[in-house]
Amino acid sequence: MHKVVLTALAALGVVGILGVSNTTTANASSKVNDYISNKNIKPAKVTKSIWNGFPKNKYRHGKAKPEGVVIHETANPSSTIYNEIAYMKRNYNNAFVHSFVDGSRIINIANTDYLAWGVGFPGNARFVQFEQVEVHSKSAFAHEVANAAWYTAYLLNKYNLKPNDAAYDGKGTVWSHGSVASHLGGSSHTDPVGYYSATGKKYFGQKYTMAAFYQMVKKYYNGMNVKHTKLVNATYTSVDKQAKLSSKYTKYYLYNHVKGANKNASRQSWSKISPKVGKTYYIDMVAKKSSGTTWYRIKTSKNTTSKTRYWVYSGNLTGVKDVPTETTATATSASASSNAASSSSSSASDSSVSASSSSN
Repeated sequence: MHKVVLTALAALGVVGILGVSNTTTANASSKVNDYISNKNIKPAKVTKSIWNGFPKNKYRHGKAKPEGVVIHETANPSSTIYNEIAYMKRNYNNAFVHSFVDGSRIINIANTDYLAWGVGFPGNARFVQFEQVEVHSKSAFAHEVANAAWYTAYLLNKYNLKPNDAAYDGKGTVWSHGSVASHLGGSSHTDPVGYYSATGKKYFGQKYTMAAFYQMVKKYYNGMNVKHTKLVNATYTSVDKQAKLSSKYTKYYLYNHVKGANKNASRQSWSKISPKVGKTYYIDMVAKKSSGTTWYRIKTSKNTTSKTRYWVYSGNLTGVKDVPTETTATATSASASSNAASSSSSSASDSSVSASSSSN
């Protein structure tokens, strides 16, 4: 029974290590971080195991618009990642997080586009949240830190957020549960500060801190946003076409340049083109990448200035066709006017005949 209670509290992210300072003063160097670098530890890949039973509520600024990431720790030394996930599915009405991390796995169980219930009000409506399961060896702890830091960077990158340690002013994007409690309220928990401190000291002879963890997050984030891969070539052609926005657009991103073909390409907010499925956008250039994909440069109207043009993958658009030219429209109008005049003349002639017939 005692184990069940501990698992329950851990899965809800409500245990924490009480009485431990949430200070994140950085060490001059971190033995854990050095170990990760020296051993060239590679973070685990994200395993998606989304359970549809979790509720889907939007963040305070809307779907897929979190403002940061909260790092939790279960505070249960005897649980496993699968025990925690199973318990959370059974008790999600009380609380739940988006993902779980241990020394060898990153398992995403709830859609991060929607909020989770792990830190209370107001944090739940702002942050993606994940739990770390306690591990019990030097290697496992280093791997878990690497997994957690990389996953935090991955989430920041996914949602176009930049790393910013929230511990100092409560205005950042990287949060411990303790920082949320300290700056926003909603709970009194301090995880994962106590777990990091105790485990770092036990296996590395030095307390591990959230400040050191944040340095790992930045390292991974910067690596994600430095293009080490060789850019592909693209052939650009000016066109005058139009197309409608596909319902698939939410799966892709808007860019200022063709992704993978320009070193300055970066994601842009869809709000810049007022996205709406079925809405017509105008294409003034097509890029054919040597990798085989096609990209379109779009604008919201025929006369939009170059500053409001953006690149999208062709899968974002449907029904691509030529824009009707002004010449065609004028000719059609002239033809219609000519037909109307001819019809009018014919009617006048008929009236004349009718009058003549009548006089006869």
